[in-house]
Amino acid sequence: MDQSPLESYRQRRQQLEVDLQLASDNNDTTKLQQLSREYARLSDILDLGERVEKLEHERADAQLATNDASDPEYQQMAQAELIALDKELAPLRTELEDQLNPPDPNDSKDVLVEIRAGAGGDEAALFANELLRMYSRYAERQGWKTSLLSSSHTGIGGLKEVIFEIHGKFVYRSLKHESGVHRVQRVPDTEKNGRVHTSTVTVAVVPEAEETDLVIDPKDLKIIASTSSGAGGQSVNTTYSAIRMTHIPTGITVSMQDERSQSQNRLKAMQVMRSRLLARQEEERRQLNSDLRKSQIGSGDRSEKIRTYNFPQDRVTDHRIKLTLHTIPNVLDGDIQPLIDGLRAAEREQHRQS
Repeated sequence: MDQSPLESYRQRRQQLEVDLQLASDNNDTTKLQQLSREYARLSDILDLGERVEKLEHERADAQLATNDASDPEYQQMAQAELIALDKELAPLRTELEDQLNPPDPNDSKDVLVEIRAGAGGDEAALFANELLRMYSRYAERQGWKTSLLSSSHTGIGGLKEVIFEIHGKFVYRSLKHESGVHRVQRVPDTEKNGRVHTSTVTVAVVPEAEETDLVIDPKDLKIIASTSSGAGGQSVNTTYSAIRMTHIPTGITVSMQDERSQSQNRLKAMQVMRSRLLARQEEERRQLNSDLRKSQIGSGDRSEKIRTYNFPQDRVTDHRIKLTLHTIPNVLDGDIQPLIDGLRAAEREQHRQS
């Protein structure tokens, strides 16, 4: 295994230790947070790399032992150890390759997830709520933190739309391929004739942008404050706390009203706006390169039907990688790792071929 990448990471981590101390001495909290994230990421890579190195040394010793014909029993034990080490090393090598040569520079970022009910009325809104639970349960399984930013509910327990953020290790790498149209086929509870209805929900997963990623000129923003809408009575906010923010050059609009404070809603709106603008830039970059490199797992565009959840057949099919699972209850409970693994493998293969 080539040692130079890991050695350069070790040198960079040593430099970061110096920079972190300097930022701490200068009380530069923004710089401190930025450097701390990079230090944590490099430490994870080095820990993984050192584990791979240790196992590869053990494998080399086991390989030598398999050539020792003087002790057949020892040779057989070494062969068994070699098989076990190869099994353990395979996923670790793949993970290290991903971290040393990420297909996407945004892979280590946190994400904003936007889920919106599409065609299908109340049934689409109900499924949007189920997808929110699915991603929340998956995040919980990974030890990630989920925070709600904005939501709009229907009267029957559904969601017209919801925006939430997920913080953790390599969140975008795992969830970026969830962007697109999710189609659900099932018999609604209100359907008297037992007919299967088809509804759609759109999902957008974008890397969470930091202030250093994208600078927005305040002159390009139109911000309108208004009273928050509510169900009436005491729940209606009579102060001008709701925010509607429009980026004039692109026409992108963000509305926030979940917080009681206008300043908090403004901060959340700016956070979402920055991430949407960064995602737009990334999409434009991909469009420029689309003639050079076609992705076998799709562009992640919201108009692209990526997955079907067929309840009568207990079937979940990802159309991009032709993978079908027959465990809808498990999938909607957050057990989506087989889908994510398949999509990551397809991306990795496509990256190698490019």
